[in-house]
Amino acid sequence: MTETPHPDPIPHTGPQGAQVAFLLSQLGEHASQAFARRVADLDLTPAQAGLLRTVALAPGQHQQELARRLGMSPSRFVAFIDAIEERGLVERRRNPKDRRFQDLYLAPKGEEAMRGLAEAALAHEEAVCAGLDPQERIALAGLLRRVAEAQHLTAGVHPGYRRLNPKRDGA
Repeated sequence: MTETPHPDPIPHTGPQGAQVAFLLSQLGEHASQAFARRVADLDLTPAQAGLLRTVALAPGQHQQELARRLGMSPSRFVAFIDAIEERGLVERRRNPKDRRFQDLYLAPKGEEAMRGLAEAALAHEEAVCAGLDPQERIALAGLLRRVAEAQHLTAGVHPGYRRLNPKRDGA
């Protein structure tokens, strides 16, 4: 005896019952887990990898500004940076214009980690987008940027930093 499938209790709207939100969630979780495995091979957490990238893209940002940009409380951010600094990946330097601030820079070991991260990120992008040709990747990225902007997300910042716990998340 075969069971009759139950209708999906959540109605789907849009063309052909599009499930965009579910698919984004499903793919996001899959991509996050796969990225975590890749950066674990470099002895990093995804949050640490993201912070290194942020510092590499704009060296000399002061801690308070970076904490605000990432949506982290200053106390959590300090603990997060402390752990990364202890590993020799970033270094704090007094801001020459305002000595109350500490600016963040990659340490030589952090620059080395960034080379490994660049390779891991490229491999990850290729794996996640394996089913798309180059034009489709460009189109999808553009559409996703528009969706992210409409949701008022900060470009280049993962919203997970807001709930980051330095002790739990391996910082």
